Amino acid sequence: MENKAPLKLKQVTKQIIWGGTRLSGEYGLGNAGENIAEAWQLTCREDGMNTIVGGEYDGKTLAEYFEENKDAIGTKYDGGAFPLLIKLIDAEKDLSIQVHPDDAYAAAHTTDFGKTEMWYIVDAKPGAKIIYGLNGNYTSAQLREAIANGTLENMMNYVPVHAGEAYFIPSGLVHAIGEGILIAEIQQNSNITYRVYDYNRVGADGKLRPLHVDDALAVIESTDPAHVKSEQTDDPTVISKCKYFTVNKYDLAASFVEREVGEESFLHVMCIKGKALLTLGGVDYAMNMGDTYFVPANSGKVVIEAENAQVIATTL
Repeated sequence: MENKAPLKLKQVTKQIIWGGTRLSGEYGLGNAGENIAEAWQLTCREDGMNTIVGGEYDGKTLAEYFEENKDAIGTKYDGGAFPLLIKLIDAEKDLSIQVHPDDAYAAAHTTDFGKTEMWYIVDAKPGAKIIYGLNGNYTSAQLREAIANGTLENMMNYVPVHAGEAYFIPSGLVHAIGEGILIAEIQQNSNITYRVYDYNRVGADGKLRPLHVDDALAVIESTDPAHVKSEQTDDPTVISKCKYFTVNKYDLAASFVEREVGEESFLHVMCIKGKALLTLGGVDYAMNMGDTYFVPANSGKVVIEAENAQVIATTL
Protein backbone atom coordinates (compact mmCIF):
# COMPACT_ATOMS: atom_id res chain seq x y z
CA MET A 1 0.00 0.00 0.00
CA GLU A 2 1.08 3.54 -0.60
CA ASN A 3 0.44 6.48 1.70
CA LYS A 4 -1.76 8.80 -0.34
CA ALA A 5 -2.67 12.28 0.87
CA PRO A 6 -6.23 12.57 2.21
CA LEU A 7 -8.44 15.18 0.59
CA LYS A 8 -10.04 17.87 2.72
CA LEU A 9 -13.44 18.62 1.17
CA LYS A 10 -15.40 21.86 1.03
CA GLN A 11 -19.03 21.21 1.89
CA VAL A 12 -21.99 22.09 -0.31
CA THR A 13 -24.66 23.90 1.72
CA LYS A 14 -28.38 23.77 0.97
CA GLN A 15 -30.98 26.26 2.13
CA ILE A 16 -34.41 24.68 2.64
CA ILE A 17 -37.37 26.17 4.50
CA TRP A 18 -37.04 23.87 7.53
CA GLY A 19 -33.32 24.52 8.17
CA GLY A 20 -31.78 26.40 11.09
CA THR A 21 -28.53 28.19 11.94
CA ARG A 22 -26.62 25.49 13.86
CA LEU A 23 -24.49 24.43 10.90
CA SER A 24 -23.37 28.00 10.25
CA GLY A 25 -23.15 29.04 13.91
CA GLU A 26 -21.67 25.96 15.60
CA TYR A 27 -19.90 24.28 12.71
CA GLY A 28 -18.73 27.34 10.83
CA LEU A 29 -20.24 26.19 7.54
CA GLY A 30 -21.51 28.64 4.94
CA ASN A 31 -21.84 32.25 6.09
CA ALA A 32 -22.25 33.41 9.69
CA GLY A 33 -25.91 33.34 10.74
CA GLU A 34 -27.01 31.67 7.50
CA ASN A 35 -29.96 29.29 7.60
CA ILE A 36 -28.57 25.98 6.37
CA ALA A 37 -30.71 22.86 6.25
CA GLU A 38 -28.08 20.50 4.85
CA ALA A 39 -24.32 20.47 4.47
CA TRP A 40 -23.28 17.87 1.91
CA GLN A 41 -20.04 16.54 3.36
CA LEU A 42 -19.31 13.98 0.66
CA THR A 43 -20.95 14.52 -2.71
CA CYS A 44 -20.10 13.98 -6.35
CA ARG A 45 -23.27 15.05 -8.17
CA GLU A 46 -24.28 17.70 -10.69
CA ASP A 47 -26.60 19.24 -8.08
CA GLY A 48 -23.86 19.34 -5.45
CA MET A 49 -20.12 18.83 -5.90
CA ASN A 50 -17.35 18.93 -3.30
CA THR A 51 -14.21 20.86 -4.12
CA ILE A 52 -10.82 19.98 -2.63
CA VAL A 53 -9.16 22.33 -0.15
CA GLY A 54 -5.35 22.45 -0.10
CA GLY A 55 -2.74 20.04 -1.33
CA GLU A 56 -1.92 18.92 -4.84
CA TYR A 57 -5.55 19.04 -5.99
CA ASP A 58 -6.54 22.33 -4.36
CA GLY A 59 -9.58 23.86 -6.08
CA LYS A 60 -10.38 20.81 -8.17
CA THR A 61 -13.74 19.11 -7.91
CA LEU A 62 -14.08 15.60 -6.59
CA ALA A 63 -15.19 14.51 -10.07
CA GLU A 64 -12.02 15.95 -11.59
CA TYR A 65 -9.96 14.12 -8.98
CA PHE A 66 -11.67 10.82 -9.78
CA GLU A 67 -10.98 11.32 -13.49
CA GLU A 68 -7.27 11.31 -12.66
CA ASN A 69 -7.47 8.74 -9.86
CA LYS A 70 -9.98 6.10 -10.92
CA ASP A 71 -8.83 3.61 -8.28
CA ALA A 72 -9.35 6.02 -5.38
CA ILE A 73 -12.94 4.89 -4.74
CA GLY A 74 -11.98 1.23 -4.40
CA THR A 75 -12.56 -2.15 -5.99
CA LYS A 76 -16.11 -2.35 -4.59
CA TYR A 77 -17.01 0.54 -6.89
CA ASP A 78 -18.67 -0.65 -10.09
CA GLY A 79 -17.54 2.25 -12.27
CA GLY A 80 -20.92 4.02 -12.48
CA ALA A 81 -22.05 7.06 -10.50
CA PHE A 82 -20.27 7.71 -7.21
CA PRO A 83 -22.12 5.51 -4.68
CA LEU A 84 -22.58 7.60 -1.51
CA LEU A 85 -23.88 10.96 -0.30
CA ILE A 86 -23.09 12.08 3.26
CA LYS A 87 -24.73 15.06 4.97
CA LEU A 88 -25.15 16.99 8.17
CA ILE A 89 -28.80 18.00 8.60
CA ASP A 90 -30.20 20.69 10.91
CA ALA A 91 -33.96 20.36 11.29
CA GLU A 92 -35.18 23.52 12.98
CA LYS A 93 -38.68 22.60 11.81
CA ASP A 94 -40.33 19.29 10.94
CA LEU A 95 -39.37 17.77 7.61
CA SER A 96 -42.06 16.49 5.29
CA ILE A 97 -43.36 12.94 5.71
CA GLN A 98 -41.59 11.13 2.89
CA VAL A 99 -40.32 7.89 1.42
CA HIS A 100 -37.59 6.84 -1.01
CA PRO A 101 -37.66 4.17 -3.74
CA ASP A 102 -35.42 1.13 -4.06
CA ASP A 103 -32.92 0.73 -6.90
CA ALA A 104 -35.35 -1.11 -9.17
CA TYR A 105 -38.09 1.54 -8.93
CA ALA A 106 -35.56 4.37 -9.28
CA ALA A 107 -34.05 2.78 -12.38
CA ALA A 108 -37.48 2.38 -13.97
CA HIS A 109 -38.70 5.91 -13.23
CA THR A 110 -35.65 8.17 -12.73
CA THR A 111 -31.98 8.55 -13.64
CA ASP A 112 -30.89 8.27 -9.98
CA PHE A 113 -30.16 5.48 -7.52
CA GLY A 114 -32.68 4.29 -4.99
CA LYS A 115 -32.15 5.53 -1.47
CA THR A 116 -31.34 3.54 1.62
CA GLU A 117 -29.91 5.68 4.40
CA MET A 118 -29.01 5.84 8.08
CA TRP A 119 -29.25 8.61 10.65
CA TYR A 120 -26.93 9.24 13.55
CA ILE A 121 -28.51 11.62 16.08
CA VAL A 122 -25.79 14.18 16.81
CA ASP A 123 -28.08 16.24 19.03
CA ALA A 124 -31.78 16.49 19.86
CA LYS A 125 -33.77 18.90 21.96
CA PRO A 126 -35.87 17.44 24.82
CA GLY A 127 -38.98 15.76 23.47
CA ALA A 128 -37.67 15.58 19.89
CA LYS A 129 -39.00 12.73 17.79
CA ILE A 130 -38.84 11.20 14.35
CA ILE A 131 -41.38 9.41 12.20
CA TYR A 132 -40.09 5.88 11.68
CA GLY A 133 -42.45 3.80 9.60
CA LEU A 134 -46.19 3.23 9.91
CA ASN A 135 -47.96 2.32 13.15
CA GLY A 136 -50.00 -0.40 11.43
CA ASN A 137 -50.46 -2.42 8.26
CA TYR A 138 -52.36 -0.08 5.93
CA THR A 139 -53.40 -0.52 2.32
CA SER A 140 -52.53 2.00 -0.37
CA ALA A 141 -56.21 2.95 -0.54
CA GLN A 142 -56.28 3.71 3.20
CA LEU A 143 -53.12 5.80 2.95
CA ARG A 144 -54.43 7.69 -0.07
CA GLU A 145 -57.66 8.51 1.76
CA ALA A 146 -55.71 9.72 4.81
CA ILE A 147 -53.55 11.96 2.63
CA ALA A 148 -56.66 13.43 1.01
CA ASN A 149 -58.45 14.14 4.29
CA GLY A 150 -55.41 15.29 6.27
CA THR A 151 -55.23 12.44 8.77
CA LEU A 152 -52.04 10.74 7.58
CA GLU A 153 -50.15 11.78 10.72
CA ASN A 154 -52.38 9.43 12.74
CA MET A 155 -50.91 6.47 10.86
CA MET A 156 -47.29 7.31 11.59
CA ASN A 157 -44.98 5.63 14.13
CA TYR A 158 -43.44 8.36 16.31
CA VAL A 159 -40.16 7.62 18.12
CA PRO A 160 -38.55 9.91 20.74
CA VAL A 161 -34.85 10.30 19.95
CA HIS A 162 -31.73 11.25 21.87
CA ALA A 163 -28.15 12.12 20.98
CA GLY A 164 -26.03 9.06 20.30
CA GLU A 165 -28.72 6.92 18.70
CA ALA A 166 -28.61 5.49 15.17
CA TYR A 167 -31.52 4.57 12.90
CA PHE A 168 -31.39 2.50 9.71
CA ILE A 169 -33.86 3.61 7.05
CA PRO A 170 -34.20 1.26 4.09
CA SER A 171 -35.98 2.30 0.92
CA GLY A 172 -39.73 1.94 1.29
CA LEU A 173 -39.83 2.97 4.97
CA VAL A 174 -41.88 6.15 5.38
CA HIS A 175 -40.08 8.60 7.67
CA ALA A 176 -39.46 12.19 8.73
CA ILE A 177 -37.02 14.13 10.90
CA GLY A 178 -38.76 16.13 13.59
CA GLU A 179 -37.89 19.64 14.68
CA GLY A 180 -34.93 20.24 16.98
CA ILE A 181 -32.74 17.39 15.69
CA LEU A 182 -29.23 17.54 14.26
CA ILE A 183 -28.35 14.48 12.20
CA ALA A 184 -25.43 12.93 10.35
CA GLU A 185 -26.92 11.11 7.36
CA ILE A 186 -25.15 8.47 5.30
CA GLN A 187 -27.08 7.39 2.22
CA GLN A 188 -26.94 6.10 -1.30
CA ASN A 189 -26.05 8.81 -3.76
CA SER A 190 -29.63 9.76 -4.57
CA ASN A 191 -31.74 12.87 -4.31
CA ILE A 192 -35.14 11.25 -4.86
CA THR A 193 -37.70 12.15 -2.21
CA TYR A 194 -41.41 11.37 -2.53
CA ARG A 195 -43.36 13.66 -0.20
CA VAL A 196 -46.70 12.42 1.06
CA TYR A 197 -47.47 15.21 3.55
CA ASP A 198 -45.85 18.61 4.12
CA TYR A 199 -48.03 20.41 6.70
CA ASN A 200 -49.43 22.66 3.92
CA ARG A 201 -46.21 24.66 3.80
CA VAL A 202 -45.33 26.99 0.96
CA GLY A 203 -41.93 27.24 -0.69
CA ALA A 204 -39.89 30.32 -1.57
CA ASP A 205 -42.18 30.88 -4.56
CA GLY A 206 -45.21 31.24 -2.27
CA LYS A 207 -46.78 28.03 -3.56
CA LEU A 208 -47.49 24.77 -1.75
CA ARG A 209 -44.56 22.41 -2.09
CA PRO A 210 -45.52 19.55 -4.40
CA LEU A 211 -46.47 16.10 -3.12
CA HIS A 212 -45.66 12.85 -4.92
CA VAL A 213 -48.55 10.70 -3.80
CA ASP A 214 -48.66 8.13 -6.62
CA ASP A 215 -44.93 7.42 -6.51
CA ALA A 216 -44.92 7.33 -2.72
CA LEU A 217 -47.79 4.88 -2.49
CA ALA A 218 -46.08 2.69 -5.08
CA VAL A 219 -42.99 2.26 -2.89
CA ILE A 220 -44.20 2.54 0.73
CA GLU A 221 -43.85 -0.78 2.53
CA SER A 222 -45.97 -1.60 5.57
CA THR A 223 -42.95 -2.95 7.43
CA ASP A 224 -43.12 -3.28 11.19
CA PRO A 225 -40.49 -0.66 12.18
CA ALA A 226 -39.48 -2.82 15.15
CA HIS A 227 -38.05 -5.30 12.63
CA VAL A 228 -36.00 -2.74 10.68
CA LYS A 229 -32.35 -3.31 11.51
CA SER A 230 -29.04 -2.99 9.73
CA GLU A 231 -26.65 -5.93 9.53
CA GLN A 232 -25.24 -7.09 12.86
CA THR A 233 -21.51 -7.04 13.62
CA ASP A 234 -19.23 -7.79 16.57
CA ASP A 235 -17.59 -4.37 16.30
CA PRO A 236 -19.28 -2.06 18.86
CA THR A 237 -18.19 1.03 16.93
CA VAL A 238 -20.25 0.02 13.87
CA ILE A 239 -23.53 1.94 14.05
CA SER A 240 -24.90 0.84 10.68
CA LYS A 241 -24.00 -1.71 8.04
CA CYS A 242 -25.71 -2.77 4.82
CA LYS A 243 -24.75 -3.64 1.26
CA TYR A 244 -24.31 0.05 0.46
CA PHE A 245 -22.18 1.32 3.37
CA THR A 246 -20.56 0.55 6.72
CA VAL A 247 -20.53 3.36 9.29
CA ASN A 248 -18.34 3.52 12.43
CA LYS A 249 -18.69 6.09 15.19
CA TYR A 250 -15.65 6.74 17.37
CA ASP A 251 -15.83 8.45 20.75
CA LEU A 252 -12.28 9.65 21.31
CA ALA A 253 -11.36 10.83 24.81
CA ALA A 254 -7.56 11.17 25.03
CA SER A 255 -7.48 8.13 22.76
CA PHE A 256 -6.94 7.04 19.17
CA VAL A 257 -8.12 4.52 16.60
CA GLU A 258 -6.21 2.93 13.74
CA ARG A 259 -7.81 2.04 10.42
CA GLU A 260 -6.28 0.16 7.52
CA VAL A 261 -7.58 1.65 4.27
CA GLY A 262 -7.27 -1.17 1.74
CA GLU A 263 -8.01 -1.51 -1.94
CA GLU A 264 -11.70 -2.31 -1.51
CA SER A 265 -12.92 1.13 -0.43
CA PHE A 266 -12.07 4.70 0.40
CA LEU A 267 -12.59 5.97 3.96
CA HIS A 268 -14.62 9.12 4.60
CA VAL A 269 -13.87 10.75 7.97
CA MET A 270 -16.14 13.45 9.45
CA CYS A 271 -15.62 15.22 12.79
CA ILE A 272 -19.02 15.89 14.35
CA LYS A 273 -17.91 17.03 17.82
CA GLY A 274 -14.71 18.51 19.19
CA LYS A 275 -11.38 18.50 17.35
CA ALA A 276 -9.42 15.53 16.06
CA LEU A 277 -6.17 14.76 14.29
CA LEU A 278 -5.91 12.46 11.28
CA THR A 279 -2.44 11.05 10.57
CA LEU A 280 -1.47 9.34 7.33
CA GLY A 281 2.07 8.61 6.12
CA GLY A 282 3.58 10.52 9.02
CA VAL A 283 1.70 13.72 8.15
CA ASP A 284 -0.89 15.22 10.51
CA TYR A 285 -4.16 16.73 9.30
CA ALA A 286 -6.18 18.80 11.79
CA MET A 287 -9.93 18.26 11.93
CA ASN A 288 -12.23 20.85 13.45
CA MET A 289 -15.90 20.18 14.12
CA GLY A 290 -17.61 19.85 10.74
CA ASP A 291 -14.43 19.08 8.80
CA THR A 292 -14.45 16.16 6.42
CA TYR A 293 -11.68 14.17 4.68
CA PHE A 294 -11.70 11.66 1.83
CA VAL A 295 -8.98 9.03 2.28
CA PRO A 296 -8.38 7.24 -1.05
CA ALA A 297 -8.58 3.47 -1.27
CA ASN A 298 -5.29 1.62 -0.73
CA SER A 299 -3.84 4.43 1.40
CA GLY A 300 -2.60 2.19 4.21
CA LYS A 301 -2.78 2.90 7.95
CA VAL A 302 -4.73 5.92 9.15
CA VAL A 303 -4.66 7.07 12.78
CA ILE A 304 -7.41 9.27 14.20
CA GLU A 305 -6.85 10.72 17.67
CA ALA A 306 -8.41 13.36 19.91
CA GLU A 307 -8.65 14.61 23.46
CA ASN A 308 -12.43 14.81 23.25
CA ALA A 309 -14.19 14.30 19.93
CA GLN A 310 -16.72 12.25 17.99
CA VAL A 311 -15.84 11.06 14.52
CA ILE A 312 -17.95 9.27 11.90
CA ALA A 313 -16.04 7.04 9.47
CA THR A 314 -17.73 5.55 6.41
CA THR A 315 -16.69 2.97 3.83
CA LEU A 316 -18.42 1.05 1.06
